[in-house]
Amino acid sequence: MEATSSKAESTLQKSSSDVHTESNKRQYKSTSDTVILSADTESSQDGDSDEDTTSGLDDFSGLSPYERKRLKNISENANFFASLHLSESAARLREIVKKRQPTESKRKKPKKKENETGCRRSMRLLKVDPSGVPLPAAPSQPIVVADESQPLLPPGPLEMTPENQDDNSEPFKGFLQTWAELSKTSSKNRGKELSSIKSYKANLNGMFISEDTVCKVTRGSIFSVALHPSEVRTLVAAGAKSGQVGLWDLTHQPKEDGIYIFQPHSQPVSCLYFSPANPAHILSLSYDGTVRCGDFSRAVFEEVYRNEESSLSSFDFLAEDASTLIVGHWDGSMSLVDRRTTGTSYEKLINSSLSKIRTVHVHPVHRQYFITAGLRDVHIYDVRCLNPSRSQPLISLTEHTKSLASAYFSPLTGNRLVTTCADCKLRIFDSSCISSQFPLLTTIRHNTITGRWLTRFQAVWDPKQEDCFIVGSMAYPRRVEIFHETGKQVHSFLGECLASVCSINAMHPTRYILAGGNSSGRMHVFMN
Repeated sequence: MEATSSKAESTLQKSSSDVHTESNKRQYKSTSDTVILSADTESSQDGDSDEDTTSGLDDFSGLSPYERKRLKNISENANFFASLHLSESAARLREIVKKRQPTESKRKKPKKKENETGCRRSMRLLKVDPSGVPLPAAPSQPIVVADESQPLLPPGPLEMTPENQDDNSEPFKGFLQTWAELSKTSSKNRGKELSSIKSYKANLNGMFISEDTVCKVTRGSIFSVALHPSEVRTLVAAGAKSGQVGLWDLTHQPKEDGIYIFQPHSQPVSCLYFSPANPAHILSLSYDGTVRCGDFSRAVFEEVYRNEESSLSSFDFLAEDASTLIVGHWDGSMSLVDRRTTGTSYEKLINSSLSKIRTVHVHPVHRQYFITAGLRDVHIYDVRCLNPSRSQPLISLTEHTKSLASAYFSPLTGNRLVTTCADCKLRIFDSSCISSQFPLLTTIRHNTITGRWLTRFQAVWDPKQEDCFIVGSMAYPRRVEIFHETGKQVHSFLGECLASVCSINAMHPTRYILAGGNSSGRMHVFMN
């Protein structure tokens, strides 16, 4: 009996410890379950029976007392919340709130009182004087017409009258006489032997700029620059956006007295050359559809070619004696002009395969060939095969991805071709064989994005150095750069007096003189 009693007590203690262990494992579920667990533990320790509290849960007879207690609490809580009818109350509250919301209506502005003081307003804008009396209507202002829309100048020759000087003054007469005497100067390049790069660099290093070689020559942007081939005097010519042609004699001091500005055109002068046959003649082409020749011996601008139906872009001499010209139009057509015939019309009008022509350049040796730079393509034509209806080029260069600015043959042999493109690349082609395609030799990365207010860059060859060309630069400090055909930089022209971008540049054919024009009409000259 005692053994049986002790065995029952040990069994009861074991079951009680099992209940405690299981309850400890389930404490993480909720705080309420923890409270229930505590109560259940106390009731089991007191010997209370759970049989009465788990009535109706016979299906869960296999569960522990704790689980049965928990399920009972869940059931009672659910019944309690169901008796509160919370969902119906929430629905009624939403309906009440919706009914109380005001209907949308436009807010009415308060009426302004008649005697109320209003905001102050400008008497000038109301066009009344301080006393309140209305001012008389102002006269209509004249409409300023842009340079590109100005009417054409009258046909025929124009007198060479300077706008900034007295045409009857002795200095101007001496200026004309000086230029007329220069007609005796030969314009052909002397000493055409190609200099070595070493000696060429040495000569470039000796070129400098000073305040005396910087001066405003025209009004507005400079679109073209030309240097007179004289060996004794330094004469610079510049064509401007305003249609002006400025001439500057750098040997004259003070420098302002050596500048003479003329108005032979009404629109931008995009091309300017001294005649290779007579250096006293300067030929200018303008957007206004005219080509004029300034004859300083007679002090007159003669009209060489006139086309009022189309705007002109560029020209070049087909013959070495400057008797015939090839003229490019902005609409893609070309004109053959013979100066020896009477009148100012063309000999032949050719429709090219380009929609626009920017520059025209004749081969220096085989002068029957010339090159045109269009929007994105470069075409080479034979003047003997031009068809008035639609001429097809001999060779087309299609490597350019954006708008072209220029294309020029090398000056002595024409064996190289340099192009300037808006894709920030300068390209050099091998043009030694006209009968086949021109292979691309070198591509130079160069910033050609000048923006709206600066004249576009044009890379041009040095007339006395076959393998080097000049181009403007957007880099700081401001400079003008010279590159070799291999892509290597040969020289950079720098100086304190060069504080702006020189977009258009030209080199003297025999002397080491560089002239660059900016977009405000100012010329910068480097010389040794």
